[in-house]
Parts: sequence; C-alpha cells; structure tokens
Amino acid sequence: MNTIDQIYINGQFVTPHGTEMFDLINPTTGQRDGQVRLGDVEDTRRAIAAAKAAFPAFSRTTKAERGAMLERLHAAVLARAEDSAIAQVEEYGGPMNTSVNRARYTAKMFLDVKKVMEDHAFVKTVNTSKVVLEPVGVVGIITPWNSSAWFIANKVATAIAAGCAVVVKPSELSARQNQVLIEAFHAAQLPAGVVNFVNGRGDVVGAELSVHPDINKISFTGSTPVGKQIARLGVDTMKRVTLELGGKSANVILDDADFSKAIPNAVAACYMNNGQACIAGSRLLVPAHRLEEVKALAKAAAEAMVVGDPHDATVALGPIVTQKQFDRVQHYIGVGIEEGAELVTGGLGKPAGLEAGYFVKPTVFAGVTPSMTIAKEEIFGPVLSIMTYDTEEEAIAIANDTPYGLQAYVSSTDLARANRVADQLVAGRVHINGIHDDLLAPFGGFKQSGIGREFGPYGLEAYLEPKAILGERAQYR
Repeated sequence: MNTIDQIYINGQFVTPHGTEMFDLINPTTGQRDGQVRLGDVEDTRRAIAAAKAAFPAFSRTTKAERGAMLERLHAAVLARAEDSAIAQVEEYGGPMNTSVNRARYTAKMFLDVKKVMEDHAFVKTVNTSKVVLEPVGVVGIITPWNSSAWFIANKVATAIAAGCAVVVKPSELSARQNQVLIEAFHAAQLPAGVVNFVNGRGDVVGAELSVHPDINKISFTGSTPVGKQIARLGVDTMKRVTLELGGKSANVILDDADFSKAIPNAVAACYMNNGQACIAGSRLLVPAHRLEEVKALAKAAAEAMVVGDPHDATVALGPIVTQKQFDRVQHYIGVGIEEGAELVTGGLGKPAGLEAGYFVKPTVFAGVTPSMTIAKEEIFGPVLSIMTYDTEEEAIAIANDTPYGLQAYVSSTDLARANRVADQLVAGRVHINGIHDDLLAPFGGFKQSGIGREFGPYGLEAYLEPKAILGERAQYR
C-alpha cells in the first residue's frame, strides 16, 4: 500500500493543510493499492506565495544559469526513469514497453527545451525600437493523468527556460508518477519556490489557481469542457492561457496508399496509450470502393493487439484508467451499436480472462456516418470508427467536419498529393505516412482543441511577454 501524504512547497516536502485522502486504484486489478492526501485552497495559496516570492530573483537569472538547471533536471529525471515507468504501468495501465520509452523521453525534454532557450533571442530590434521578451510571471500548471510526468516536464521545463516560477496541480489519479517526478525535481536542487506541487482536485486547487490574482498564466492539458471553465475563471484577472484540449482526429487514407501498412498504422494511431490519448486517430477515412479490404485489415490488426497485464512486455493494450472511464467507453460502444454502426470486432464487455480490471476489447466500427455520436465525440478508449468517402474533396470535408482540430493523419504513396491534402486539413499537426515526432515543432489545436501552442520556440513564446522600449537611448542590455 502506497501512501503519499506530502506536497512540495518552497523547496520542501510538507504535510498538506487539506485532510482528504483519495484512493488510488490499480486498473489492472481493480483493487486499491494506495492513497494520496489532497491539498486544499490554503495549500494552494501557500504554494502561490512561495512562487511569487521566488519569481523576482529567478526572472533575472541568465540563460547559462537556467540551462544548468535544465541539465540537472534531465539527469535527475533520467535517474528515476525506471521508477516512473513502473508508476505509469500500475497507475493507469500504460504498457511497460511504451512506459519505459516515455519515461526516458520525459527526461530528454529538458535538454530539448534548453536548446530552444539557447537559440532564442530574448532581445530583438523591431524597426527602431528594442523589444525585450520578459517572463510572464507565476504560472499555474494543470495536467491530466495520462502521461502525467511527460506533460509536467514539458510545461515546467519551458517555464524555467523563460524565467517563470510555477505551481503544478497534477491529476490526483497520477499521484505515484507525480511523487517520483517531485523527488527528482528536489534532487536537481532548484532555487526554493521556483517549482511547487500541490496534489488536489481540479475544483479546489485548479479553481484557486484559475482565479488567484498572483497567477499570471495557466497552462492546462485536459478536456475541452474543463479548459473552457478555466478560461472563464481566469478572465477577471486577465490570465494568459495555453489550453491543449480534446480531439477527434481524422486519419485520411488516400486511394493510392499502401493499405497493408497504412491500415495497421491507423489502428495503432487510434489505440496508442490504450486509446487514452488526445491525439488518437479515432476517425479512419477510407475510399468507399475499398471498404471491405479496409475492414479485413483493421479487424486483423485489432485482433492481433495483445490485451492484458501491462507489466508483460508483449502486451500492447492495458486497462482503462478507472471504472468511471471504463463505463464511459462501454457507453460509447453501446451507442455505436444502437445508432447502426457495423461492429467489425470487439464490442461490449471485457476480454475473456481479464474480468478483474478495467479492460476494453479493441473495437472497430464500420459504416460510421458523420452524424453518429461515435464520429463526433471524444471516447478516450480503443474504439476506431471507419468512415468512407468517394472523392478527395469529400475526404477533406469530412475530416474537417468536427469542432476539434488537434491532429490529423494522411497516407499516400504520392508525397506531393499527401502534402496537398495536409495543407487543407484544419489541425495543429498533420502526420504523413505514419506517426512521427518532433518536440521542437509546435503542438496544439485549432478550434475547440485549444488555444496557443507548446514545444519549441512557439511554446517558449507563450511564457514570455514582449516589452517595447522606444527612443534613441534604447540599448541592448
């Protein structure tokens, strides 16, 4: 039984003023295996005060000083990569093979951000004036449970590069991942108050961060409804916001694609992280005249997915994070059947022999139309919807017919054609022929998938405020 009963404020592990104990349930077994003590409004205010006190001195540090901090963070987080991976496996069912890679990738992020900071011009000349990019201030960081450490590392690293102090409110569901990361941050010996963590509920700790006048910016990753609420709460104090929200990403397979590769890749793009990813390619758009071929390939790929205990290195799909989320996914599968979609494979209930945990059958629907619920709403589970089109123009229209615009995918053997289609898709990122990665390229969404961008120079700019200094005596400092 793991009990986490401290938060991290002003460089110290302290007992929260809050007294609520939150149960940590292992999704593989459905059994409680820990508890976390949650902070309250008073804890949040203490953390904000610590960050505010640390900000003036920290905001004046040099690139070299902040770069050294990022290097220490990289080393400290990398040293705990195995512990972080195990926490991911046991906390939300992330498969071991991907969890280990993600933990190492989390550590590398600090070096990526360091490079971005070193290459970034914090002082520029615009016409005859000097423009200084200054840190925005104290930042409230609110992160979800899926890949919690990864989200936190990116946001904190970028804030540090900009010279901002932060208060982190991670998901209470990711308390073990968070604890490993906090201990690594402490080992990196950052100045006291620069990074603070308060475990707690969104409607308590998150809400206080969203309204407190000493928080200058909120960086949030999570659902679109919660992002809208954060934006509403923050408007009275004119908080800057970066909101990375939900998605219903389209995967457009053009008729000249290599279907033997593209369809299995499309299933993988939907099922990544057990289907619990905002960037999941959950809408598969295929030429109508090749539907039967697609159904056979998707069925084979889905049924080849090994579902089971995520500790097993051969497992590709672990459980859904909670009973509540399992019920949500089951609801959507049921609605898909009720609304007339063709169930190609999977369906309601748990896979045989996995009744104890929150396991979902890898599910594929065909005959899905744009008006169906499963084509419109984010499910956050391993449920793929196959939709058909007759022309390239129709495929683009269907792909863009969504309130979301986070990510999209295109497959074609003609790269010029693939790029032409990619140019017309309304999404923050478009992947051509597979799933790619570039942590220096901007990440974020169009429409209701968010506001602002993360990663690289665009992400760094979101933590900076431009100040123009005009006049003949304006000089570089």
